[in-house]
Amino acid sequence: MELRDIRTFAAVAKLLSFHRAGEALHAAQSTVSARVAALEGELGLRLFERLGRRVALTEAGERLLDYARKILDLEDEARAWVIGASESRGTLSVRVPESLCAYRMGSVIRRFRETFPHVSLSFTACTMEGLDKDLRRGVTDLAFLMTDTIRAGDLVVEALGVERLVLVAAPGHRLAGQAGVGPEDLQGETLVLSKADCSYRRLFESLLSDKGVVTAAGVEFSSAAALRGCVMGGVGVSLLPELAVRTDLAAGRLVVLPWAEGDLETAVLMIRHKDKWLSPPLTAFMDMVRAGLMDGAATEAGPEIREGGGENVPAGKDRCC
Repeated sequence: MELRDIRTFAAVAKLLSFHRAGEALHAAQSTVSARVAALEGELGLRLFERLGRRVALTEAGERLLDYARKILDLEDEARAWVIGASESRGTLSVRVPESLCAYRMGSVIRRFRETFPHVSLSFTACTMEGLDKDLRRGVTDLAFLMTDTIRAGDLVVEALGVERLVLVAAPGHRLAGQAGVGPEDLQGETLVLSKADCSYRRLFESLLSDKGVVTAAGVEFSSAAALRGCVMGGVGVSLLPELAVRTDLAAGRLVVLPWAEGDLETAVLMIRHKDKWLSPPLTAFMDMVRAGLMDGAATEAGPEIREGGGENVPAGKDRCC
């Protein structure tokens, strides 16, 4: 098997598109199709099901993808150690909650860019749905979640620390000023929450459900700014990381509703696939995260998180979570 054909196959498997794979490899779509066809001919098996404009991996394709990833990782490893870390190139794909990225990741990214100036960083908004599959396929190199548990036997999960969560509302809200707010106080209340798959939201909703609390029809946003603005307008209450609303609390635009049942918090987890080759850039990024992500004061700047990824650019706070 030609390494070029394996690389092409892996790109199609990652993007599930011959056209986008061609763009990523700087090759014509016909060239991509020809390389995949050559690989299928050599193996005597179909690797993809063509469903109109969509493609999906066959069972044989799924099996080959595991080996393809190992082969390409080995190639990257050889190149990295030969040319040296400072000349490493490529892209790290990272999935991370918006608030964690915007308020804590800035200093880590700055240090990483200084050490690996030729390695791009691609950040995607948080979601637990499909995460294990993307880590196995190599679509995502590293992920962060704000949750207490995740179940997957082939993932390596490392706890980095604890993030404080706060229940917030507008200063004029009916619950503002109470010495403590319990689950029963939220009966019939409107919850203003992130539309993104934020795990701590699920935990909070489960907590209310276990207590038999029925809330009003909720309001969901994919924009963090719109979500906070809605809460400031007195629409309802929201559960958010304290660091994401610190400025609004200091300015008096929002107030904390003290949770009567104790502190609300969530673990911050770093997750990778157990078979993922730890390249020098990825190893360094993880070490920098361990050393500095949860320490010190949260920063106000971080990269924008774009739907579908995108290289880091100056701070943007358009995603929830």
